[in-house]
Amino acid sequence: MEFTDSGDYRQRIEKSFKRQGVVQAIRADLSRIEHRLVEIELPFHPKLTQQHGILHAGVIAAALDTACTYAAYTIIAPESSLLTIEFKVNLMSPGRGDRFLFRGEITKPGSNIIVADGRAYALTDGPAKLIASMTGTMMVMKDREGFEE
Repeated sequence: MEFTDSGDYRQRIEKSFKRQGVVQAIRADLSRIEHRLVEIELPFHPKLTQQHGILHAGVIAAALDTACTYAAYTIIAPESSLLTIEFKVNLMSPGRGDRFLFRGEITKPGSNIIVADGRAYALTDGPAKLIASMTGTMMVMKDREGFEE
């Protein structure tokens, strides 16, 4: 059974997001929180690149995983938490842009396992360019010590 509420998940997601060291390190911001969908944006920074000056695949994977997991937070009970148990990232185009957008959307809700799909876009003056996609699987954590929200 899918949990839904009138928006309480927004506050839980914002609070949790602020506690994540990785999103602070990559300078990511929550830009959209809706039922079954979360978007994260981050500016280009040379410290986030690999040797060719493009956004590092690890940064892309981390941001997509975060967006997908928080999309899943919009459909779980407030006392539950999530843990990513698997994901696959397809890198489709070099990460060149002024900013980047990472969108996570629920594909398959569930009471124990949730599947989400993510898309990463490079943003410049022109149209957004799809640079990566991800499918991730999250396990709902209930009554697990150390995983309280």
